[in-house]
Amino acid sequence: MLAQVPDEPENSDSSRKSIYDSKVSAREAKKKKVVFWGIEVPETLSWHGWELGKEMIKHLTLKNVHGKVQKLRYRAPSTPFFFTVFPQPITLNPGMSVTLPIVFRPSKEMDYEDTIFFMKAEGEFSVTLHAMLPRFCLSVPAAVQLPVCAVHSATEATFAVRNVGDLVSIFAWETSSPFSVDPMFGTLNPGAECMVKVVFKPKVAGVHYAAATCWFGGEVKQMRTIKLKALAKYPYLCVSMTGKKSEGVQPGKFQDALCFGSVPVGKTVEKCVEIVNMSLVDAPFRIEQAEGPLLRDYGFSCDVSHDVVPAKGKLVLRIRFQPHVVGEHSTDYFTITSAAYHLKTVLKVVGSCKGPSVSLHQHSVNFGWINLGESLMRTLKISNTSDVPAYYQFDIDCKGSVFSLDRPCGVLEGATTLTLKVIFRPAHPINYHRRVVCLVHHQEPLYVDFFGTCHSDTAKPTTLQKRHLSWYRTNMVRGLTFYPPDILSEMLKNGKLQMDEKGALMLPPEISEDQPPKEYLEPNPMAEYFYNAVSSDLALFPAHVSVSPREYDFGCCMPPHKADSLSLCVTNHTKGSIIVAWTPSHSSAFQVHPEIGDIPPLKSSTFYVFCRPTQVNSLYATELEGFAVYKVMRHYTNIENDATICPSWCLTVRLRAHTYEAKREHIIPQYVLDVPKIFPPVACDTDTYCSMLLSNPSTSLITFSVNQTACPSVLVKPSLGHVIPGGHQIFFLSTHPVNTVLQQHVLPLELNSYPAYTKEIVLQSCGQSLLLLLEGDGILYFKPLHVGTSSTRMYTIKNCTSLPMVFTWKIRRSDSKILSVSPTAGILQPYETMAQAWTFTPDKKTKYVLQAMVFVRWKSPDPVSPKDVHYVLRIIGEGALGTIRAQKEHLDLGNILVGDQKSCSIVLLNDGICTLNYILSVERLFTGPCDHEEVLSDLPAADLASAKEKQQQFLCCIVATGVYPTLCITDACTIGTASRNSKMHIWKLFSLDTLNEFLERDPTPGELTYKVPTRHSTCLIPPVYTPLLLDFDFGSAPVDSEPTIVVLMLENKGVVPVDWAFLFPSDQKMDMERWAEDADFTPQELHQMSIQDNQLFSVSPKSGTLLPGQEKSVQLSHRHDFIGTDRLPVLLKISYGHEILLTFSGVTVEHDQRYVHFASTKHVFAPVAVGCSQPPTQIYKLYNGGSMPVTFEVQLDNIVKIKEKNFQHPVFVCLTPRGEILPGEAGHIEWIFSPLEAKTYTVDVLIDILEGDSTQITFQGVGYNPNIVREAATSRHFFSSAVIPGSAKLTVPGQAATLSHHRICLGNIPDCTKAGRLVFLNNISKSKAVVFTWQLNSCKEMVLEVAPESGVAQPGESIPCFITLQPTGNPYFCRINLVCEVYIQESLVQYERDLHEWEKEKERQAVEFTITEKDLGIKKKLKSPSVRLSDSAETANLPESSAVIRKYKTLPPIKSRPTPSQPPGHNDKGLLDKDTSQKWVKPEPPTPLFLHLDVSARSYAIEDFLSNFALDFHRYFLSRPFSTQPSECKLVDGSRHRNRTDVELKQLSLASASKQELEVVTDILTGVIRSLLEDGHFQTSVRKIQDEPVPYFSQFQSAKSAELQDSRQGSTFPSRVSSLTDLDLEKDGERKKMNQETSPSDLPESCKTFHHKELMEKEIISRQPAVGNLVELVLENILQNILIEASRGEVVLTAQPRIIALPPNASRRITNPATPPCRA
Repeated sequence: MLAQVPDEPENSDSSRKSIYDSKVSAREAKKKKVVFWGIEVPETLSWHGWELGKEMIKHLTLKNVHGKVQKLRYRAPSTPFFFTVFPQPITLNPGMSVTLPIVFRPSKEMDYEDTIFFMKAEGEFSVTLHAMLPRFCLSVPAAVQLPVCAVHSATEATFAVRNVGDLVSIFAWETSSPFSVDPMFGTLNPGAECMVKVVFKPKVAGVHYAAATCWFGGEVKQMRTIKLKALAKYPYLCVSMTGKKSEGVQPGKFQDALCFGSVPVGKTVEKCVEIVNMSLVDAPFRIEQAEGPLLRDYGFSCDVSHDVVPAKGKLVLRIRFQPHVVGEHSTDYFTITSAAYHLKTVLKVVGSCKGPSVSLHQHSVNFGWINLGESLMRTLKISNTSDVPAYYQFDIDCKGSVFSLDRPCGVLEGATTLTLKVIFRPAHPINYHRRVVCLVHHQEPLYVDFFGTCHSDTAKPTTLQKRHLSWYRTNMVRGLTFYPPDILSEMLKNGKLQMDEKGALMLPPEISEDQPPKEYLEPNPMAEYFYNAVSSDLALFPAHVSVSPREYDFGCCMPPHKADSLSLCVTNHTKGSIIVAWTPSHSSAFQVHPEIGDIPPLKSSTFYVFCRPTQVNSLYATELEGFAVYKVMRHYTNIENDATICPSWCLTVRLRAHTYEAKREHIIPQYVLDVPKIFPPVACDTDTYCSMLLSNPSTSLITFSVNQTACPSVLVKPSLGHVIPGGHQIFFLSTHPVNTVLQQHVLPLELNSYPAYTKEIVLQSCGQSLLLLLEGDGILYFKPLHVGTSSTRMYTIKNCTSLPMVFTWKIRRSDSKILSVSPTAGILQPYETMAQAWTFTPDKKTKYVLQAMVFVRWKSPDPVSPKDVHYVLRIIGEGALGTIRAQKEHLDLGNILVGDQKSCSIVLLNDGICTLNYILSVERLFTGPCDHEEVLSDLPAADLASAKEKQQQFLCCIVATGVYPTLCITDACTIGTASRNSKMHIWKLFSLDTLNEFLERDPTPGELTYKVPTRHSTCLIPPVYTPLLLDFDFGSAPVDSEPTIVVLMLENKGVVPVDWAFLFPSDQKMDMERWAEDADFTPQELHQMSIQDNQLFSVSPKSGTLLPGQEKSVQLSHRHDFIGTDRLPVLLKISYGHEILLTFSGVTVEHDQRYVHFASTKHVFAPVAVGCSQPPTQIYKLYNGGSMPVTFEVQLDNIVKIKEKNFQHPVFVCLTPRGEILPGEAGHIEWIFSPLEAKTYTVDVLIDILEGDSTQITFQGVGYNPNIVREAATSRHFFSSAVIPGSAKLTVPGQAATLSHHRICLGNIPDCTKAGRLVFLNNISKSKAVVFTWQLNSCKEMVLEVAPESGVAQPGESIPCFITLQPTGNPYFCRINLVCEVYIQESLVQYERDLHEWEKEKERQAVEFTITEKDLGIKKKLKSPSVRLSDSAETANLPESSAVIRKYKTLPPIKSRPTPSQPPGHNDKGLLDKDTSQKWVKPEPPTPLFLHLDVSARSYAIEDFLSNFALDFHRYFLSRPFSTQPSECKLVDGSRHRNRTDVELKQLSLASASKQELEVVTDILTGVIRSLLEDGHFQTSVRKIQDEPVPYFSQFQSAKSAELQDSRQGSTFPSRVSSLTDLDLEKDGERKKMNQETSPSDLPESCKTFHHKELMEKEIISRQPAVGNLVELVLENILQNILIEASRGEVVLTAQPRIIALPPNASRRITNPATPPCRA
């Protein structure tokens, strides 16, 4: 219907809408929709871009999103600007929708708003209609929260700025630092959106707030404000080594060095360092390497220069180490900076370089002697003990030498040994000796001596041995080897030479001028290699034979052409003739002529070398080998002494040539060159060496030549040579830096004799001079110090060189006691910084300027190094005096929980200028009960004290009190089944006296095993650590009865807060996996699990905290769901205090079970004095916890046995051996305990429960000697045995009244007196009145009265109740539970109203009957719910007359609901089912509230009371005469008193006695008098009485008493009775009549007699007991009225008395002068 409404016709509006709708279409598509009772509608309907005079139509869509058909109506908009179709009902099926057109017709330019209402059965909802003018409007968020940012970093956030207006808007932003906005300006079209970025760059940490303002609009600017909020934090970076525990990093401090260990030379090792961000912000950082000299390259590098560590994250930095110099220790520092260089962390990296460790197993190879033409092989082992591969090369050309090796060069892997074969092929019959050098890359060269002897047929030189080499070197040092052996032998014969102990030659002492002979020392391998006088011009020792040149390049030697020969000049520097023999090499292109030649002493000879290549375009290189030997050595017969033998000298010449044509390119060399960039650092003017490796991986020969003249500062060996295919050549380079200026060396290495193949090797070298950097320009400042104290400061020194340095501090001896440093000496690695501890200890008050010197030298001693290089450090300090004092000299920490700690701040003031070092110590003083040794062991060793210069100085006094948390039970009450139990009974069942007594003690160490509640047990039954185990006995109740609820009041009477908790076994057990639990449970565990699963016991709340003085009620409950005895151990845990195991126990019995609940199987009687004539009666109570009455019988067998043992004396007497106890009530068994001796008596008595179980109870009584223990002490023990609270503290839910006291103690009372107390019953309800009734249960020995016994207490009213107790019989221990039943008056009135209606209905039904005949034609029959269908059948069998009578049958009788004996609190709802619907149940009275008042007292016979409490007897009024009837002791009114007095007078009068009674009295008195007269002893006693003096007490008689006594001398009244008999009164009346008839002369005497008799009668009446009782009653009523008025506020007892002075009444004094003064 409505959906058929046509759309808006196309008109001018469509052209207007075409632009605008395209902009807002997306916005309309996102309109918010709401659902009302299943109808989905848009929240609002808006019109934009409208014009005056034109209509705009919007469609409102309603959709049924409910699963049922919806019906609704609507009400048109109220304004005329919005209208729609005429309202009509709308029905929507599920999922269907309807469109309602809304037409908007504006009349002027303004904003329009209206509402369209829709009505449903459930309610009403509406849709708002808006029509807005075009406007500027920007949508921005209200606030922007930026991410947390690090200080000096930046973070950003973006938000959208949306133009929700109708016009194009220009915006501009304004904000403040540290926020910035980008873009700051912009333009937004309608509906457009722009993302704006906010950048936060904080410079300080904290929470930053700022407002960003956006200005927009046209002529009138508008603004939008955004709240910017950001948090800035300082970043905190930790640097930790991988594999080590991350530790907190103090920015700016050195970390544990990142140690790379020993790294093989040239190998790169990488290690990781974790940068951990401990803060909550991303931390950008930079890592920078320490700057150093240009030559400083220790191989440490890191690819990361800057990065960001995420918040609470970590970043791994990879640092690499590639060492270059073997044996060098490298140290470097990386600085990690964050927060714009504000926070720095220095990371120290150390490492060392290791190279190969190659060694020869032997330093010489002896071939012995062989014949010419033969060869001999020996082995030589070479080992590398390092794990670094070693490149080795023996510097010998095996093809042109008599000594050859099978593997002259190669690579020796780590930890391997190689066996080399050495072959000896001599070419001439001479001695051969060659010292061959083994070059090792990155290691110093090794040397081995090859020697052997060749014999021929004609020449047989002396066989060369190893000892000859040793003697030769010693002789060479001594300058004797320049002489041939024959001359040396001659000199030895002539005594010009001698032999030393080693066999070497030496000059005689007289020639050597007593100088010791020189010894041969092994030279430095590098120096020997470079300066061996064989292959170089420089020599360590003078050369015996030299050859020149040692290296030669023939250049191009084409085969057709004859090459020029090379002339070799061999010079003999000795004084003997020598033979030079060159080793022939027939396969070589180089030949020497002649091969053998003689050279005279000190002469030279020329040999020629010819180059004869055989191939063109080839390279040739070789090494010529020659040996020079003394001619005299040709035959062994020429040698007379072995000490004169001189081995041969080896001569070598390196040659090179090629056969390439001039324009032909030489073969391209393929090589690998391993050369360092810098020479190892050395001291200035010291040689430095390095090695270089040239490898030839190709299959062709490589020749090389180094132009020494191009770089004369660097020596290279070898400078000319060749590298075989697959081999390598090891070079050693040497330079000699003379200063610290950086030198660059360029070595041209020409390969394959081709200039184009020249490789320039660039090396750098620099001399090192000792340079130590002292911190602070060599000045160390100390703050002023107290004389005698020490201050330590860290001072750093830095080695600024590339060599390790040894430092040594030297302090003047006079300053050594004032100044010290640690360490005093040490080694500084290259560029290492070391922190040293300087200690300054002034010894007097003055200023100090001290000096200390540090001497430095190189670690490797060098004779060229300076001897005296030192630096001076100035130390400036001051010694002063000062004192320390505390700001507060007394500080009280208050109470501290034992096991806890409390800190306080002590402000120490230093009034001086120096820093004072102090030691705080405590002088402990303990007060109160404590174990001093235990306390001392628990306290820290030293917490506070001031000891300065070992002189004690008092600072302050600190007082603290260690306390344990204390908790106590201050009150207890019951709800539910146990509501009738007295508070005394509950106090006993729960052992609250013992619990409170234990809580007052200090906890034991075992209880403090777990200071707070924790799950520590792995088993279902937790271990017990408490010494106290208590039972919380909930008593007994029938099954399905109301739970037994006991409410305890916990109070913190201590001074510290108390945390307490009741822990069930499940609360103490740890949560474990199922596989770890034991599946076999004991019966006890199963029982406890069942109790906890069924929640039979509950505690609410189970835990809490009590502040000092605070109270909290805890509700304990026991549910009676299952029959049996329930026991559950519950731990009461006080944090840092006691833990007590409470055993919750309760009994649930069946409904028909007769059960008596015994709280304990032992009962202790109150102590009784031995010999007491009237022992008191004591009570033992039994509690019926079932629903059936119980009859008990006491078995007296054991009591009889006790009596027989005590000489038939009844020690225990049971006065109530049998009795009955009603359900829920307590039964009393009266006992008399009469001890015969002062000891403890015990008897086991069996108490039988008829139809129930029997229980044996142990009764115990203590008899005491009254002469030793006073009765008052035992009496106090009786009244203090129960310490239940006297006043009420607990109220149960729904409680409308309370008693001011829960317990009153009347103390000791003499017999026939009475004692009373005042108790207030308070109505605490604010709106309901209560009705109360006291239940009096007086016993025969005590009369208990409560006035009033019942009444009504209005809301907020307090009713005074007077409790009066009067003992009337035997001595008695009285402890009565006085119960007050309290009802809400409203509920009681309603009950009485319902009861009255019930009784009225009962009476109506008693007389009402029903006619059951059907043939009486009665149209309307009485309908009654009590009609029974069986009535017609019953009348059918009766006679007619009887049937007529039975027609009118009464209603069924009203039956009271059977009331079986239910336990207290049993809940019977009384719901009626179909079977009982015809019965009207009698209404039940409301459940009363029971208020318990415990009344305790002990009565004594008057004689016993006077003997024990004589001073207290005046406090009691003795009622007379004594009567055994309790009713006769009550003084209610005067009539009862008169009647009782008359009865007493009649009983005491003989006139009222019968004849038989008079005869009995006469006979008895006659017999007594006759006996007395016949008794001689009696007569003697009477005579003595007459002679006795007057007693002392008779002097206190008054005159009246004497007269009265005289007048009564003839009276027969007993002394105890002072009343007149009727006979006396009659006689007095007759005398009075006679006196009246006397004559007037006898009148004065008769008046006197009358006045005397009147006084006598008054005295007699005043002594009557009735008068005393009346006075007592009046005074009692007066005091009660005063207390009632005081309780109501009518009189203030504590107010000051007011004295009003009235003026004298003169007129009255004049008019009545004779009026006697009146005394009230």
